[in-house]
Amino acid sequence: MLENKTITRERIAAVEPRIRPYVRHTPVMRVDMADFGKSPFPVDLKLECLQHSGSFKARGAFTNLLTRPVPEAGVVAASGGNHGAAVAYAAMKLGHKASIFVPEVSPPAKLARIRGYGADLVVGGARYAEALAASEDFAARTGALQIHAFNQEETLLGQGTLGLEIEADLPEIDTLLVAVGGGGLIGGIAAWFAGRIRIVAIEPEGAPTLYRALEAGEPVDAPAEGIAADSLAPKRVGEMMFPIAEAFVERSILVSDDDIIAAQKALWDRVRIIAEPGGAAAFAAMLSGRYMPAEGERVAVLVCGSNTNPANF
Repeated sequence: MLENKTITRERIAAVEPRIRPYVRHTPVMRVDMADFGKSPFPVDLKLECLQHSGSFKARGAFTNLLTRPVPEAGVVAASGGNHGAAVAYAAMKLGHKASIFVPEVSPPAKLARIRGYGADLVVGGARYAEALAASEDFAARTGALQIHAFNQEETLLGQGTLGLEIEADLPEIDTLLVAVGGGGLIGGIAAWFAGRIRIVAIEPEGAPTLYRALEAGEPVDAPAEGIAADSLAPKRVGEMMFPIAEAFVERSILVSDDDIIAAQKALWDRVRIIAEPGGAAAFAAMLSGRYMPAEGERVAVLVCGSNTNPANF
């Protein structure tokens, strides 16, 4: 197994004070699964859906812009929507130009947020990989700083600060459920905890990127379909996060689109939390019973994004 020695607890701790003035310390809500029609069981929801730009991605975006030199041409990013919104927001706050490339599957709510932050928005390509290729060409032509959504050291370090925050908020938890797309979020969080708690990946059945990678022993191409395709469906997980996942992610659990929709509805109906499909995926594992905690197990669920229109569910 390869090792990733650059994404460490120490480096994440060093990054956190740099971005602290620019990101929210998001709240935790304790819920009882009995309120969702299940057997009584307490679960802590970490509401990163309330982060600036609507998702955890603000952490990685600010880490990039605050620790790397930004040229006059500004920054460029490819995104299914959330990373683009985060980079656009961070660039706006720090006074940089931003160009964001998104695929055609990106939802209107995410596109509106990117435009609202003043970024130049380019929509094209059927999937994230095509938007990424276009953004790389733009960076080569203009000299803009490329900020990768998940396969970049600074991005992983920034997302890892969420692990630091969860540990501070919930020092007694045994298990954390985390949704996975490209793996930047779970990679950073798993690097922070480094085996101290159980980290379980939750993925859509239509986009099992980490599930396939763990089976194969390396990142491999996976399908990129389903309701969460805009946020949890790159072709494969990042090379940088994979050694971390092999070492510190216990397993990956797949949830269906119906499970995700039910979780979105339940979060809104019962606790008035808006979660996009990718943001609700981890809770879907609890609600559907695909993750069954042991008696007395202390479980936290990361609700990681809210960029959607509630009318959709």
